[in-house]
Amino acid sequence: MTSTTRTPQGERSRLMRQRLLEATVDSLVEVGWSGTSTTVVSHRAGVSRGAQLHHFPSKQALVIAAVEHLTELRRDEMAQSVANLPQEGRTRAVLEALAAQFVSPVFFAALELWVAARTDEDLREAVAPLERRIGRETHAYAVELLGIDDSRGRNRQLVQATLDLARGLGLAASLTDDTARRASILDTWADTLDTELER
Repeated sequence: MTSTTRTPQGERSRLMRQRLLEATVDSLVEVGWSGTSTTVVSHRAGVSRGAQLHHFPSKQALVIAAVEHLTELRRDEMAQSVANLPQEGRTRAVLEALAAQFVSPVFFAALELWVAARTDEDLREAVAPLERRIGRETHAYAVELLGIDDSRGRNRQLVQATLDLARGLGLAASLTDDTARRASILDTWADTLDTELER
């Protein structure tokens, strides 16, 4: 007599949500906001339409949850990638880690949301608080990685300029592969930060 191990309902539900969230981000990256629908996502995730609607009753709820979920994954991946940053050339290594976050699939998925939210008031009301929170967390993380006190001198402004620069480089990368140009800019900016930041 054989017995089968059944996955508990709560775990099945969690896994289904995760499949839906990952399929949503993949869809945003590949076909954009206009090509992403709840029907497309449920098909990509291998989940019934009814099950998808049970977890996420609207496209907006699904997309916001997906970007928030993968932002958390991105934060975890970033923490792992910077766990062993070198002391020599640390500023440049920190810039590389930060810039990588703005050429990731989750950034391009979020970019689709930003563009759609510009003309969709309901979506903007949902996206804006999420983006503000992510912005604060990323700023705090950059300060920690650089090992500075952002209340000293112009440190806060320099960190914000760093994040704005990385975001701009990410926007450029959404259209063309500009790896070499990005590396050159980050080299120059690392020198600037090493000179201007108050340690």
